[in-house]
Amino acid sequence: MACVASSYSLPLLRPLSNNTGIAICRKSYVQCCRNKEPEPEPESCFGIQCQAKRRQVLLGTTFAAFSFPELISNALAENDVPEGFRIYTDDVNKFKILIPQDWQVGAGEPTGFKSVTAFYPEEGYSSISVVITGLGPDFTKMESFGKVEAFAETLVSGLDRSWQRPAGVAAKLIDCKASKGLYFIEYSLQKPGESVKHLFSALGMATNGWYNRLYTVTGQYVEEESDKYSSNIEKAVKSFKFI
Repeated sequence: MACVASSYSLPLLRPLSNNTGIAICRKSYVQCCRNKEPEPEPESCFGIQCQAKRRQVLLGTTFAAFSFPELISNALAENDVPEGFRIYTDDVNKFKILIPQDWQVGAGEPTGFKSVTAFYPEEGYSSISVVITGLGPDFTKMESFGKVEAFAETLVSGLDRSWQRPAGVAAKLIDCKASKGLYFIEYSLQKPGESVKHLFSALGMATNGWYNRLYTVTGQYVEEESDKYSSNIEKAVKSFKFI
């Protein structure tokens, strides 16, 4: 399993549902970190420090979502829940999200300005993760990272290693858009000799009363599981709401 290194360390997950979840999460996390690749060097910012800082925050956050193998304005109402889904509510981090009814839930012990929650089926490689990262005072809205197109290009180019010899992870941007204060990005990742991994992310910003935080919601599935999980994962990611 491919893994891109993060500037933040992910904690081992503790299951919120049963003992099955902890075995899945710990095994996958250990495997991922044993195969991690060198962290990319920051690009030249032509003397503009804030651009380098934005790139560091962006890549550090999205790497965490990618290497996690197995996670907006109006609250979800109970009568909005489609068949086969349930609402997961995090009253501490102030968000709600629809998740498939039979998926497991795991949460990482918060470390500093970082929090991780994940949702995953009992079998397979698909998952949804919610990664929350603290931001500096110069990040006040999503546009602080630039327009969504530039943001998405920075994300994907930062993950791409297809130019290396031997070639590494190939990253391809599929689509991106901004809607209601969120950035939505769809892209794919593929390590040589392995299946294509599809990722669909929603990113938004909110405050906890002391500082702003970046929420990165990422659903992912391998090509072979597309028919089974792609629709539900996209629906879940799009359902993310701040409360």
